[in-house]
Amino acid sequence: MTAKPLLTALLPLVSDLSCDLPDQERYRRLLQAMRGLLPCDAAALLRLDGEWLVPLAVDGLSADTLGRRFKVSEHPRFQALLASPAPTRFASDSQLPDPYDGLVEGQHVDLEVHDCMGCPLMVDDQPWGLLTLDALTPGQFQSLELEALQAFASLAAATVTVAERIEHLALRAEDEHQRAEVYRQASSQGRELIGQSKAHKRLLEEINLVGGSELTVLITGETGVGKELVAQALHRASHRADKPLISLNCAALPETLVESELFGHVRGAFTGAHGERRGKFELANGGTLFLDEVGELPLAVQAKLLRVLQSGQLQRLGSDREHQVDVRLIAATNRDLAEEVRNGNYRADFYHRLSVYPLHVPPLRERGRDVLLLAGYFLEQNRSRLGLGSLRLSAEAQAALLAYDWPGNVRELEHLIGRSALKALGQQARRPKILTLEAADLDLRSVAPSAPLPAAPVQDAVALPEGGLREALDDYQRQVIEACLQRHAGNWASAARELGLDRANLSRVAKRLGLR
Repeated sequence: MTAKPLLTALLPLVSDLSCDLPDQERYRRLLQAMRGLLPCDAAALLRLDGEWLVPLAVDGLSADTLGRRFKVSEHPRFQALLASPAPTRFASDSQLPDPYDGLVEGQHVDLEVHDCMGCPLMVDDQPWGLLTLDALTPGQFQSLELEALQAFASLAAATVTVAERIEHLALRAEDEHQRAEVYRQASSQGRELIGQSKAHKRLLEEINLVGGSELTVLITGETGVGKELVAQALHRASHRADKPLISLNCAALPETLVESELFGHVRGAFTGAHGERRGKFELANGGTLFLDEVGELPLAVQAKLLRVLQSGQLQRLGSDREHQVDVRLIAATNRDLAEEVRNGNYRADFYHRLSVYPLHVPPLRERGRDVLLLAGYFLEQNRSRLGLGSLRLSAEAQAALLAYDWPGNVRELEHLIGRSALKALGQQARRPKILTLEAADLDLRSVAPSAPLPAAPVQDAVALPEGGLREALDDYQRQVIEACLQRHAGNWASAARELGLDRANLSRVAKRLGLR
């Protein structure tokens, strides 16, 4: 390869370094230029995060790849690339499994990646991540010069360095050591918040805005949207990140024990109190207390909680001694607490003290193609758990995921992928290297009615309604809910239990379908 084509490809990218561009756009341009100079079927930029490789940008790979997290120890090709300071080109007949097998975009058969090359990105003489190129045609990379890939790797390192420095400037008010601790905890506590939709980005912006404050946050949203993950993100973004995050599910405890769990007790305070015990508030001192399902708190406990939040002082059950605590409160609920206040089921003063900063988590159905990124995350988890070389979705399965209403949100998606992968694997005569989940494997039309619906007349061809797949799924959900309500004489609570849904979620789905 002569110097001129290489220079022609690199110059626009060098110019980009001085421009204020979103990180995603920087990375997209980098991969696009690399594919133009080094012909391949797919390219990816991955960041090394501890023992995981996180895709930041892909070109030519399925959309769900961005949601996957590749454990380096499970992928020998990634290990080899990170172990070498120079570019590596694998032989076309290499027996090492390729992590992108079955993920190349537009392929409708289980073609495995044949040619693979890559290069580590070094920032401050430390491995930062990888650039990878893959081709389905054996021998496609044999004529390419590794020096061209090395040049791109150097420019990619400069690109990510610029992106990180711009981010550091935007966050310059934060202490450097504290931010490093936040990032460290982000990789070790809980799951990350994955998504690129506008709704998800707005949520992340609000988390960044309120995270560093001391304001009490009330996280609202439907069951399964990930409210606990948002609470963890708020804690990590606060100056209390190096202090404990203590959680309590208010719905999981009987009313008689909630007060003891929150405030602690002394010996003899009640039957079974054989010793002194600190409550969640004292355990969270200096840090954050997360109250999940806060809408389930009894009125009497609400009054005592309000006093602690206002004064920072509490008494253990059975004791007159005051304990001073410094706690930031984050609460979450899937209930409409304002409506509960109007109905007399919730204290107005406590509600206003909780909702200093309301933060709504959008349902999955409002997040567009985020469902594919999240599916990719869960697919990679199950690929590793099931010991498969590759676990992917067919184009029809992806379309079905995008068309579904997701009454159970991200939690439903997680369970669906795990269940479908296990069932699909069980139907194979022998363990495949690449397992593709089809739309039928997802079985999204199965809402688990206790009695079967009348069979539809057999037709030569199934005619979709004018609205396409989405309208067909809506019609089916409408039939299932109506049949279930008939069996329960119109009792919505009983119908919700049979359908395996939260009553509030069932009500929302029914309203959308015109049943209420």
